[in-house]
Amino acid sequence: MIDPMDDPHPLLALFLHAAESRFPPADGRVTVLPPLSPGLECSVAFTAHAVVATALPAPEVLAQGPDGYGGSMAPDFLRYLAGREGTVGTTDVVLVARGISAPPCLFERSDVDNHPRVRHARELRENVRVFGDARGFVTLADGLAGRREISIELEHPDDAGTGHGRALLRDALTSVPAGEPVFAAVAPGNARSLRAFLAAGFAPLGSEVILRPQRLRLGAENGPAANAAASLGSV
Repeated sequence: MIDPMDDPHPLLALFLHAAESRFPPADGRVTVLPPLSPGLECSVAFTAHAVVATALPAPEVLAQGPDGYGGSMAPDFLRYLAGREGTVGTTDVVLVARGISAPPCLFERSDVDNHPRVRHARELRENVRVFGDARGFVTLADGLAGRREISIELEHPDDAGTGHGRALLRDALTSVPAGEPVFAAVAPGNARSLRAFLAAGFAPLGSEVILRPQRLRLGAENGPAANAAASLGSV
């Protein structure tokens, strides 16, 4: 299983429970948690329940009227969370699979350290490792809320649709400890990638949007400490 951190973000437990098909209650409500880290927030949608991790005060967030039926992903609500100048990421499908008990099929690759996907992973995630072969490579890293994440890049884009992607993903699961969940975030419009993950045995859990807010300076009474006290508030 994932090694425990000194102070794991509560969103990590929700992802790990969802990986075991133990989802939040399908009650239409919204749970507000503290931000993931300074300057990094998110909105996550499970079936009929949403989770928002933000430095904004929980009562103020809930007063905007989000719900677990898609309202937490509405453009106006996401813009409110990010602020006028903040960045709202793309909406991604969250998927999960588990490590396979088998000899590792891939070798570590250092020849792609300057590849844009690898650089991007190292900018956003920690403990990034790269595995692959002639078909392409995958990155494994500690990502959102500390969950283990995987991404994939084929060596030759024209190989998409040949089955190389799903085979590479299946082989990549031998590089994950047996039974340990590994998560992926895939844009719904990237149909080829989404089909590859599904064919490799990944199961959808929900959707998410990553936010990098830029807001007017909040008073001390409206800062992260105040939000932490109401971090488990929901409506």
